[in-house]
Amino acid sequence: MPIGYLVTVVFVAWLTFFAVAAPRRPRLVGAMSFYFGLAVNELPFLAIYWLAAATTLTVVEGDAGSPGGFAAVALAGLVTVGLLVVAARGARADRTVRAALADALGAHWRDTLAPAARRGLRRRRPIARILLAPFAVRRRDVERIADLSYGDAGRRNLLDVYRHRSRPAGAPILIHLHRGGFVSGRKNREARPLIYRLAGQGWLCVSANYRLRPEAGFPEHLVDAKKVIAWVRAHAHEYGGDPDRIVVAGSSAGAHLAATAALTPNDPAFQPGFADADTSVAAAVCLYGYYGALTADRRLPSAPGAYAGPAAPPFFLAHGDRDTVVAVEGVRDFVERLRAGSRNPVAYVELPGAQHAFDLFHSLRFDAVVDGVEAFTAWVLANRAPTARR
Repeated sequence: MPIGYLVTVVFVAWLTFFAVAAPRRPRLVGAMSFYFGLAVNELPFLAIYWLAAATTLTVVEGDAGSPGGFAAVALAGLVTVGLLVVAARGARADRTVRAALADALGAHWRDTLAPAARRGLRRRRPIARILLAPFAVRRRDVERIADLSYGDAGRRNLLDVYRHRSRPAGAPILIHLHRGGFVSGRKNREARPLIYRLAGQGWLCVSANYRLRPEAGFPEHLVDAKKVIAWVRAHAHEYGGDPDRIVVAGSSAGAHLAATAALTPNDPAFQPGFADADTSVAAAVCLYGYYGALTADRRLPSAPGAYAGPAAPPFFLAHGDRDTVVAVEGVRDFVERLRAGSRNPVAYVELPGAQHAFDLFHSLRFDAVVDGVEAFTAWVLANRAPTARR
């Protein structure tokens, strides 16, 4: 019995089960689905390589001929089928994103873009990077200016600026807020493939920390998000950004903040000490977000849906249909509320087979989402009416 090989196969089988099945209940099993299934769900090819290498070694060493070895190889074959199912789900993201854009923007949305903008939208996925170097998210043509202060809360009020090394002027701006359930997280972890892609395309990208529990709660988290927008609007010109073209984005808890900030522009209740700052944005991008309430205080609602209305900016939302951390049903409710009241488009991408936190690496799924974000923001900026600054 090739014990080492069997342990490898069983371990990969364990991970693959949670990626394929993603059981949500009971709560402990749902947490296991997330923690054990996340990496395999986004990077099934690496697991296939691992199984193939281990199987090849076992065969070369002559251990596959025993009954135990044959059973382990058979199990490896079954697990590989499961991994191919995971990969196929990830590959479906491209079609799902394109359908969501057509549904929100119209079948001929590309025709509204200038020729240069249409050419700038990538048509081919970076398959070599996805298959061989999914963790390599940095780009040589992008520089990161780290740990700039935007408030007085120490390291929780720091942000990073990403820009192309050619330092273009008048760049559109993306602000990203990290995940972590309002209790943890940092600014240089999530959505880096998106941040580096846009920065490489000439955007000015900002990734920010914000105050966390238990030291801070709602609305302090949101106040910090607003401070980031105000800081960017005041300082964007120093880094080549256009303060009139700001898109706010976030992942999970950060998506909650991005959505609420986008729906409450210039609201003095959330801008203590900087009520005169313009915190309006051109659009919001929300990845696997939680959109429920954070407190029971009805006088100052903490759920972003409470602020949905006709003036809501365009929204792009992406969520996995197998998310075991934030159930997809709540996201659908938020999308329906947005669409019921907003005059602007709401693009909702429900990703087949996707789990929470799908934005950590280059993958078939997340690179399709990045393509969608790039296309959606290009449409928003091309079709946005000029606004009067406060």
